[in-house]
Amino acid sequence: MKHMKLGSKADVFQTEGSNIRFVATELVTDIIISIGDVKFYLHKFPLLSKSSRLQRLVASSNEENNDEVDISDIPGGPSAFEICAKFCYGMIVTLNAYNVLSARCAAEYLEMFETIDKGNLIYKIDVFLTSSVFHAWKDSIVVLQSTKSLQPWTENSKVINHCIDSIASKASIDSSEVEWSYTYNRKKLLSENGVGSHWNGVRMQQIVPKDWWVEDLCELEIDLYKRVILTIKAKGRTPAIVFGEALRAYAFRWLLGSLEDAVSNGIDCAKRRAALESIVFLLPTEKGSVSCGFLLKLLRAACLLGSGESYRDNLVKRIGMQLDGASVAELLMPATSGENTVYNVDLIMVIVEEFMSYHRENGKMTFQDDDEEIMEVKNFASVSSMSMLAVAKLIDEYLGEIAKDPSLPLSKFIALAEMVSASSRQMHDELYHAIDLYLKEHPSLSKSEKKRLCGLMDCKKLSQDACMHAVQNERLPLRVVVQVLFFEQVRASAASARGGSAAELSSAVQSLLPRENGNSYGSSRSMRLANNCGGSDSSLSSDINKNGEDKSTAGKAKAMLMPKKILSKLWSGKTNVGENSSSDTSESPGSANPEELKSTPSRNMRRSMP
Repeated sequence: MKHMKLGSKADVFQTEGSNIRFVATELVTDIIISIGDVKFYLHKFPLLSKSSRLQRLVASSNEENNDEVDISDIPGGPSAFEICAKFCYGMIVTLNAYNVLSARCAAEYLEMFETIDKGNLIYKIDVFLTSSVFHAWKDSIVVLQSTKSLQPWTENSKVINHCIDSIASKASIDSSEVEWSYTYNRKKLLSENGVGSHWNGVRMQQIVPKDWWVEDLCELEIDLYKRVILTIKAKGRTPAIVFGEALRAYAFRWLLGSLEDAVSNGIDCAKRRAALESIVFLLPTEKGSVSCGFLLKLLRAACLLGSGESYRDNLVKRIGMQLDGASVAELLMPATSGENTVYNVDLIMVIVEEFMSYHRENGKMTFQDDDEEIMEVKNFASVSSMSMLAVAKLIDEYLGEIAKDPSLPLSKFIALAEMVSASSRQMHDELYHAIDLYLKEHPSLSKSEKKRLCGLMDCKKLSQDACMHAVQNERLPLRVVVQVLFFEQVRASAASARGGSAAELSSAVQSLLPRENGNSYGSSRSMRLANNCGGSDSSLSSDINKNGEDKSTAGKAKAMLMPKKILSKLWSGKTNVGENSSSDTSESPGSANPEELKSTPSRNMRRSMP
């Protein structure tokens, strides 16, 4: 740290108790300077020779026959005045980044200008600031920090502007030119990651990261920090991603740490709210400069602290642009006071709508004959499609988490699930998992509610593992189980036909159907599924299992006929099912369409076979 020594005489200031200070000399003191509870017993001559203000005050006190002068409003208090007094006596005093600004403000208060005495204190301090302090990185930050308690004197002296410009200029230079020390604990450098500073006998130059200045600026109060960041931005030499990292580091330092405890105890809420709003204001506009996870943390903080609606809307819009980069844990925001649900589902729905709106607007691109522009449009469409797939998976996983909330209304669950387009869900396993959890946590759903809920799922898009689980799931309506069985058999038959091998049921589905001896590998649901649909279907199921190797063409036809007969009976309403068929048997979205089940010529030929 830079320092400057002034004066040459020995320091003979002494203290008596906690409130009395005096100069130990043979001369009797003739003036008392009062600053609050502290009294300085000094001599008029050395003080008046360098301070215009003290000259006027002493003149006024002489008229009143009073030797005491009160200057309790001096900036910096007793410690700053003591530096000025020692300078007047010519005693040795050391200036550094911690005391130079308070001494500068006190000297200005005392009017220690060049017009009173050549080489006065203000002049010497200004020389020290411009020649040393403003050239040092950490000294400039220390001085800027000290300005907070010295308003408005620091603004009037333009010291703040000089400090901010000095800091911003250093933060804006190329990182390869950084030659001073700085604080950097967030990422390990090469030497700290096991890579030595020597490679093949040649000393490697230490790499300075582009965001080297981020942590040091976290020491500043939010209003000063905001001014520094805006000045760095104005210089236009720093990438947006570095600003994003700077704001993230500052937020974790002053805002996000123990936020819930602070809010519940009402500690520093106003200060944290001001920090949050300044951080949101400073966020770079470039997409990807700030992670979606960090934006979601800011939004959560905004809800907890009750920030203005404009700040929350700003964050929602930014999150919507890059929702595909979020995780489920980051979306699980607690509900606001007054809501019965555990999580703030309404807010997530607004974010998803913003994401869909953003991709709809950016998807409206005009084509031209230029091959490069056509390629750019294709590339954007590919990226947009990948984002849609990622968000669909994210929402399905989020549904699985909020489904565990017993207070979550079915309407909100369905509304959120329907915000994702069907084409964005390549598989429905996660959606099925969420539906199953909702059924488990809400056992009192009515028939129509179960129908609406299960209608979200497309049985054709379930994996084999999900199909096996669904067939044995007692919570699902019987109609859904039948659909799952049917599509699994259709899929297995189609795969066998393409390979040219004998068409047979997959071993997974066979294990879930009744066997010839009356036993079953599956649940009781599988047995009831066959028994409740008539004797012919039961015998057909038995034939399928009995001829596991299916050497005849008739076996193929029977394997396909069983689910069709079951479904046709369910659709016609003639089948009288048991306890698990209580749900409606009308078609649900994403399920098999009766029109699609009409026989094709080839299927009619199969039915005519013995």
